[in-house]
Amino acid sequence: MGYKILCFGLICILFAFYIYTPMPENIEEPWKVRIVDAAIKATSLMSNPCIERITSLKRFDELFSIIIKLDYTQPVSDENVTVMDTTFSDIPVRLYLPKRKRESQRPAVIFIHGGAFVLGSYKQTPLDLLNRWTANKVDAVVVSVDPRLAPQYQFPVTQEDVASVVKFFLQDKILAKYGVDPNRVCISGDSSGGTLAAGVTQLIQNDPEFKYKLKAQALIYPGLQVIDLSLPSHQEFEHGPLLSKKLAIRLASLHLTQDKALPQAMMKNQHMPHGSMHLFKLVNWSTFLPEKYKKNHVYTEPILGGLNPSYSILLDSRLSPLAVNDSQLQNLPLTYILTCQHDVLRDDGLMYVSRLQNVGVKVSHDHMEDGIHGALSFMTSPMYLQLGIRIKDKYINWLEENL
Repeated sequence: MGYKILCFGLICILFAFYIYTPMPENIEEPWKVRIVDAAIKATSLMSNPCIERITSLKRFDELFSIIIKLDYTQPVSDENVTVMDTTFSDIPVRLYLPKRKRESQRPAVIFIHGGAFVLGSYKQTPLDLLNRWTANKVDAVVVSVDPRLAPQYQFPVTQEDVASVVKFFLQDKILAKYGVDPNRVCISGDSSGGTLAAGVTQLIQNDPEFKYKLKAQALIYPGLQVIDLSLPSHQEFEHGPLLSKKLAIRLASLHLTQDKALPQAMMKNQHMPHGSMHLFKLVNWSTFLPEKYKKNHVYTEPILGGLNPSYSILLDSRLSPLAVNDSQLQNLPLTYILTCQHDVLRDDGLMYVSRLQNVGVKVSHDHMEDGIHGALSFMTSPMYLQLGIRIKDKYINWLEENL
C-alpha cells in the first residue's frame, strides 16, 4: 500500500512539474492564467501514445476540439443585433446585422477566428460576443467565417475558403443586400485568423480582378511566418504561457501534413528547403525587430534542407504573409496590429509593423506589455480574463475611429 502511495505521489509531482510554467511578474490575474495554462498542458498530454491508446483518441487535437465545442453558442438575436447562420459560396458564416435604422450605408467587418488552422469556430461564446459587440458598437455588418479546418482539410483549403467568402461578399448585389458601403470593409482575425486575414488582404489588394478593395485590416496577435522559428519571442516564451512553441508547431503542422518529421524539424528550425534563403531576408529579426526586443539574442543563419523529402509548400506566401516583397506590401490598406509581450508569436507582429511602416502603409499598433496569446478566447465565465476585455475594447475602438 505504501509503495502505491509513493508511486502516486511521484506521478503527481512529475505531472505538476510538467504543467508548471513560471509566470511573468506583470501578468494580470496570474492565478487564472496558471489554471488555464495547466489545463492546456494537461490536454496536450493526450499526444502521448500510451494515453492515446487508453482514451481511443487518434490525435491529441481531437480532445482540444471536444473541449472547445462545449462552449459553442447558437445564433441568438437580441434587441440590437439580428444574428443568423448562413453560407457564402458554400462556406458557413454567421451574420450580425444591426437593427437600428440608418440612412447611409454601413461599414462591414469580416472576422476570421484563430485556432492554428485546426481548432475553433465562430460559434465559440467569446467570439460570438466579440462580433456581437462589434456590430452593435461600430454599427457594422459583421461576417464571421468558419472555413474548413485541418487535418481533414489541409493547406490551401482554409485559405481558399476565406478568399471565397470575401470575394462573394464584395459583389455589388451582396453588398447592396446588407446595406454595406463597398469602400468601408475591414477584414480582421486573431492568431491564425490574423494569418488568414493578412494573406487574403494581400491577395485582394494586389489582384486587379477585385473591383472593390478592403479599407482596412485588423490583426490581433497574428502568426505571420513559418520560415524562421527561432525568433527572440520563440526562445523567450518557448513554454508559454498558454501557447508553447511545441504546441503551436504541432497544431499548425497538421495544416500541412500528419508526418511527424515536419514538426520535429520545425522545433530545430531546420524545416525550410534548399532555395529558400531569399525568404529569410524578409523575416530577418536582426533587421526588422525593434531594438528593445532583441535583448541579448544573436541572429544565426538557418540550416536548410533538414527534411527529406522537403516541403516546397513552405515557400507559399499564404503561409507567411510577412515574407513577401515590399512591392506587395505597398498596396496594403490601413492596418491595425495588436501584439502581446509574453507571446511566442509576438515578433511576427512587431516585424510586420516595421515592414509596413517602411513602405509607407499607415499602421496603428497596440502592444500589451502584460499580454498573453489567446486572451480574446477568455472573455466569458468561468475563466474570463480582464486582458481579453481590454484587447476587445482596443480593437473595437480602433474600428469605430477608422471605419
